[in-house]
Amino acid sequence: MFDQQRIDALPLHQSAPAGAQPVLAGLRVVDFTHFVAGPLATMTLADFGADVVKIEAPVKGDDFRHYPTVDPEIPAQGGPYLWTNRNKKSLALDMKSAAGLEIARALIAGADVLVENFSSGVMERFGLDHATCLALNPRLIYCSVSAYGREGAYADRLGFDPIVQAESGFISMNGYDDRQGVRTGAAIMDTATAMSATNAILLALLARARDGKGQRIEVALYDTAILMTGFGAMQHLTTGYEPRRNGNVSPDTCPSGVFMTADKPVYINCGNDKIFQRLFGQVFERPDIAEDPVYSQRAERLKHREAIFKIMDEAFARHPWSHWAPRLRAASVPHGQVKTLGEALASDESRSRGLITRIPHPVKGWVPNIATPLRLSRTPAVAPQAAPAVGEHSEEVLRDTLGYDDARIARLRTEGAFGPCAAA
Repeated sequence: MFDQQRIDALPLHQSAPAGAQPVLAGLRVVDFTHFVAGPLATMTLADFGADVVKIEAPVKGDDFRHYPTVDPEIPAQGGPYLWTNRNKKSLALDMKSAAGLEIARALIAGADVLVENFSSGVMERFGLDHATCLALNPRLIYCSVSAYGREGAYADRLGFDPIVQAESGFISMNGYDDRQGVRTGAAIMDTATAMSATNAILLALLARARDGKGQRIEVALYDTAILMTGFGAMQHLTTGYEPRRNGNVSPDTCPSGVFMTADKPVYINCGNDKIFQRLFGQVFERPDIAEDPVYSQRAERLKHREAIFKIMDEAFARHPWSHWAPRLRAASVPHGQVKTLGEALASDESRSRGLITRIPHPVKGWVPNIATPLRLSRTPAVAPQAAPAVGEHSEEVLRDTLGYDDARIARLRTEGAFGPCAAA
């Protein structure tokens, strides 16, 4: 159940300036995606004006609709689904029916972009593989998002975010050295894959603007996960070094880690010698340590981490966070309070960026919204519209996009295009 009082207390979303033109206005996207990586990519396109039509199974729709938290008044629009499907239209099609496929092909013929993240082989079974679709529409950008790619020995494997975290080596790098590695709680591989897919689509659109030709795009979770191991991968390739799990401590800089003030934890990151000197000279008022010939050198500090941490633990414990925060900021020492998610969403930082707002919903009145992180001054994101109900825009898409009249829509309905229930 949604906490409607909490939602209603959120600030209203501020619309883009009057006269601002969405950069992707007029772009048509056929969206065959579900769960996270695919829908987040298409949502970014929708945020900047693309006409995104999400193709879903009748009645149930995307399985991600039913992930908690779910409200009984809108049982197919849970919180996770609202997060990934803003600004889209939903068209409920039975893709196992000839009539449903007829509509899908008509949409693809007039589309700019198609995005799918089914298991390998599904689009082929529908007769909507990339070769067929590009023959139908040579200008089409056809983007496949998968676990291990659409070709090769592992194309048949299913994969989800935590699986590629494990197989890429990412889990082995995170956590504490005296126990098994840990995955991130957030689906960061899905999110990063979505960003990669969006970038690839925009690159393909730039290429098409030059030569008028569409192309196939492949983005794989596993490929993204390897990238997300960061520079540790190159450290290994150049030296054979296997990154160790260091908890909250950095293996490359010191002091970096979590320290407890008198009331709250804080993360400190001293990325170079000058920051270290400001931390001890200005914040702790210990010029003797700031200017120490050993401690003032990064490589030497790594050897004396325990001694430095002990001094810092004792110093931070003497005063609350309210004492340390302004001092750290004044000294330009990179720092941050270790917050819960709730504290972060309600923070002054989030409020100052307008990140957390509320937007209208036809049933609930209001639902929360997390703003896009992409800020463009001349072509900003469009005003956010809440994620749709299953099939909410089916007739609108058929009439306005495809130009179908009542008789044709009625025929398609009786032929099962929108599922057995609609036909009955």
